[in-house]
Amino acid sequence: MLIRRERADDVIQIAAVHRSAFGPQYTNGDAVAFQDDPEAAERGGSAMAEPPEVELVTRLRSDSGWIPTLSLVLVEHDTVIGHVCLTRATVGPYPVLALGPIGVRVEHQGAGAGAALMHAALGAADALDEPLVGLLGSREYYPQFGFVPAARLGIAPSEPSWTSHFQIRALTAYEPQISGEFRYAEPFYKL
Repeated sequence: MLIRRERADDVIQIAAVHRSAFGPQYTNGDAVAFQDDPEAAERGGSAMAEPPEVELVTRLRSDSGWIPTLSLVLVEHDTVIGHVCLTRATVGPYPVLALGPIGVRVEHQGAGAGAALMHAALGAADALDEPLVGLLGSREYYPQFGFVPAARLGIAPSEPSWTSHFQIRALTAYEPQISGEFRYAEPFYKL
């Protein structure tokens, strides 16, 4: 396996990664079937709605917060099996990073692929002297990568309902005066 920067010819495979990783969460009998399987609804059973993470990545690519060097893919035998991106965010006047989405094809989950992507993304952000990374996610999973509740560092998400799951990972360049409201790139607010 290899972790590298996203390339233009990875876009379709990255969308497929996020469909695989997040699609099961959006099963809905009235939903539009995946582009990979447009006849799914006609065959009976329920179709899966297009996960919002697929559109989010598309919108992020055209946003000023997109950082191409921090969109990473995990490749196995020329197939993209995982993806993570870090985008520009802010805490008050300070530029910081937001992590997400991060996804791994369902058949590769549980084997360390997500952890490898996470370590690569955090290492790349640290090497670029970024001060911190914020994310909205599992309070059980992300602490293993050094994430703590954002409130511990005096940081609050721009959406108060996110507070319980909003976490921060301070990096080497972190300074304690970085506090206040965390604001994602605009596409995150259009989900």
